[in-house]
Amino acid sequence: MCDSDCGCERHGGEGRCHRHRPERGWLQLLFLRLIHEKPVHGYQLMEELNGRGFVQPDRLEAGTVYTILRRMEQHGLVSSEWEEKASGPDRRVYTVTPDGEELLRQGIEAMLLRKVLIDELSAYYDSHLRRTADKE
Repeated sequence: MCDSDCGCERHGGEGRCHRHRPERGWLQLLFLRLIHEKPVHGYQLMEELNGRGFVQPDRLEAGTVYTILRRMEQHGLVSSEWEEKASGPDRRVYTVTPDGEELLRQGIEAMLLRKVLIDELSAYYDSHLRRTADKE
C-alpha cells in the first residue's frame, strides 16, 4: 500500500510513485543505480543495462529509455546537461539529484526487505515442499 506522502497520482501528486507500477520502478531503480555510479548519456545507459545483463538483449528500445529519462527529469530524480563533442553530435548527460538518490536508497531498502522474505520462503520450500529423489 502506498503511503500518503509519496506524491503519487493516488494522493493528488505527480505520479512518481514506483509502487503502483513495479515494472517501471525496477527500470527506474536500475537507471538511478547506473547513473549514480557515474553520469551517463542515454545510449551509454542502454549499453550498460544490456552489457551487465540487467535487461534481456534488445528488449529495451532507445525511445523507452529516453522517455523514462525525461519523466525522471521532470520528477526531479535526475538532471541533465548538454555535453559538447568535438566530433559527433552533442549529447545529454544525466546525473542523479538528491531526490533521485533518496528514491534509490528507499527502493533498494524495500527490495532488501523483500529479499529476506523471499529467502525465508525459499528455505521453507527447500526443507518442506521440494520434491527430490530421496522424498519420492
